Amino acid sequence: MDYWSALEVYKEMVLLYLEEGRQQVNSRCAHLEPWQIIGVTVITTVGALWVKGFLFQQESLTSRIKKQCFRLIRKIPFVGGAIQSQLNKALDDMSASLFTLKEGMSYTTELPSKGLSQAKVMEKIKEYDTLNEVKWDKGLVSGAVYWGDESLTNLLVKVYGDFAWSNPLHPDIFPGVRKMEAEVVRMACTLFHGGPNSCGTVTSGGTESILMACKAYRDIAYERGVKHPEILAPVSVHAAFDKAAHYFGMKLVHIPLDNKTMKVDVKAMRRAISKNTAMLVCSAPQFPHGIIDPIEEVAKLAVRYNIPMHVDACLGGFLIVFMAKAGYPLAPFDFRVKGVTSISADTHKYGYAPKGSSVILYSDKKYRQYQYFVAADWQGGIYASPSIAGSRPGGIIAACWATMMYMGENGYVDATKKIVSTAHKIKTEIRKIKGVFVFGDPEVSVVAIGSDDFDIFRLSNALTSKGWNLNTLQYPSSIHLCCTVLHTQPGVADHFIRDVKEQVAIIMKNPKEKTTGMGAIYGMAQAIPDRSLVTEISRGFLDCLYSTEVTKSNISHMNGNGKAH
Repeated sequence: MDYWSALEVYKEMVLLYLEEGRQQVNSRCAHLEPWQIIGVTVITTVGALWVKGFLFQQESLTSRIKKQCFRLIRKIPFVGGAIQSQLNKALDDMSASLFTLKEGMSYTTELPSKGLSQAKVMEKIKEYDTLNEVKWDKGLVSGAVYWGDESLTNLLVKVYGDFAWSNPLHPDIFPGVRKMEAEVVRMACTLFHGGPNSCGTVTSGGTESILMACKAYRDIAYERGVKHPEILAPVSVHAAFDKAAHYFGMKLVHIPLDNKTMKVDVKAMRRAISKNTAMLVCSAPQFPHGIIDPIEEVAKLAVRYNIPMHVDACLGGFLIVFMAKAGYPLAPFDFRVKGVTSISADTHKYGYAPKGSSVILYSDKKYRQYQYFVAADWQGGIYASPSIAGSRPGGIIAACWATMMYMGENGYVDATKKIVSTAHKIKTEIRKIKGVFVFGDPEVSVVAIGSDDFDIFRLSNALTSKGWNLNTLQYPSSIHLCCTVLHTQPGVADHFIRDVKEQVAIIMKNPKEKTTGMGAIYGMAQAIPDRSLVTEISRGFLDCLYSTEVTKSNISHMNGNGKAH
């Protein structure tokens, strides 16, 4: 009785305040005509919507303000002219650095009036092949080429030739390719401990696999009523997630790493979860430092908040599935972990298939449905495709299938044992060198090196002058070696360790000396506050790749000889 009486008192108070408010509004609007009241209401509503749209966009307000400030600065005649001059110089240098034609060579810019004979075509092919100067087959390159076995190469050439004209878009015409693709997916599902409802598709590479997962989860989020889907992923996650967010109108929320382990901060990820979260992401391992994120911990968040979770294993997927049998057990990372709903893994990396093949796998068919595209009302008939491409090269799928059959479990386990043991050896020996350190505790094939004593890009320059071709990384500055079968060749790992040790010793004699050459460019790129300049230079680089103009200068290749220190 007392409870309801108290509620009645509060009810009367609320009604009293409402009545007082009504009288105040009416008295203030008494002198206004109806059209004025309507006009003010419309203007206020439109203004409020504009403010909301301005403040709450995919790109943060701070980022947009910074960009606008830099645009205004570049419009100042003297400043803008100086910046553009430096940009043009950088682009000219870049164009010249990509000049790899030998004396007397030129670009073909139009069809020959008469077709060439096969012998002549092969002669031209050999001429183009002479442009390759980087000795990847000697194990001097980080990643890029993951296997160089001649017998496998010969097999792939033969298989691709047999299926060169096939296209899985026409399964009725090429049933063999359809069967091979289905088997590649099923074998991959089995390797990642998928259940009977696990499924997937073959894609053109890791980027497309990631794009497909993001597209599927975006559409699921739309179905849930989410208007602005968000991807929650570590800052170390592959840039393909940035591309997916850009292509599909999603927002990528980067989660920081633990500075010591280089693994994603799980607590920070939990705090970032909102009603807009469409998917959580972990890497196994991530590209920059070769670290596996705490997948089991993040998966618990996925289950708790009922959010799909993707594990990006594009880089090392076909290593980690064999590491236990190779003697290097890992914490669970695949469909054994409750909450993991999709996995991307590249067959064209440590699966040793030719470039242009990857798989995107799902724990259940209900997720894959959202990846598909169907145009039911096209005049050309009902159009349906499993991934981005319509027509796809059946020869690549056949070659991928052939590689997996040729390697077998024993072949993969043996290769994994060699690669991981080599990477662990390099990690152990690099840690002994004064002046450098290894990021985190990499368990798979990548070893990332940094320094607190000198600019690590000086070491990059020094190793480049010794013939090595490593990956340069940023935020923080570092370099890494991605070990492949080629690095397991006798003496390669010892050669790398010896060169690092010798060059670090030289650099440590004068650790504060400035970096020159390409190393200086990489360091400078990180320090530029206006990231649009970096974007502009990068676009210029892509333009250069398609240039058929012969530059007059013939300077060394971008990854070639620079000043050692």
